[in-house]
Amino acid sequence: MLNIEELKFDEKGLIPAIVVDTEAKQVLTLAYMNAESLKISMEEGRTCFFSRSRQELWRKGETSGNVQHIVSITADCDADALVVEVRKEGPACHTGAESCFFQPVYEGEAKPGFQYQDLMDMLQGRKDAPKEGSYTSYLFEKGRDKILKKVGEESTEVIISAKDDDRANTIYELGDLMYHAMVLMLDMGISLDDIKAEMASRHVIDHKVKQEKMK
Repeated sequence: MLNIEELKFDEKGLIPAIVVDTEAKQVLTLAYMNAESLKISMEEGRTCFFSRSRQELWRKGETSGNVQHIVSITADCDADALVVEVRKEGPACHTGAESCFFQPVYEGEAKPGFQYQDLMDMLQGRKDAPKEGSYTSYLFEKGRDKILKKVGEESTEVIISAKDDDRANTIYELGDLMYHAMVLMLDMGISLDDIKAEMASRHVIDHKVKQEKMK
């Protein structure tokens, strides 16, 4: 395991730190650390960076509450760059986006696989900057009642398809339901992390229920 003294900081005493969501494996941001901020990060288990614009240390989440809990810190082969894997509480970007990297520059033929967070980011974009002709923007414009009506309609479609034992159509209708549910989530300020945290807590409840049934 490397010591801080073995890392290669640049002429300004900084080293780039690529912050990655340990669960989604999504790059969240590129920040910089100096020896002091790196030491603080390791001691506190939370990301602390050095602001090049303000020329001062800053702890991620100290004002926003969007703290990043460090899982691991790994140096590259030259020891002049870091990958910091974190479990995040809230968005990484000051714009409210989950990642600072959300502006496409180029897309090759080999497109990345589907990610729920990518869809959430797109829906958020349609909410923040409505686009003419966009169904998503239309839903946000019409408001909560319209969104809830669609969630109810899609739930009914799922039930009908499943009752008819139509697997293909059930999959299709579940996709519609999940899409409208995600629109509702954004309308209510609910993130994927909120749902993950809720689901992660349920295995404890399920375990307790099983124990009660075994008595």
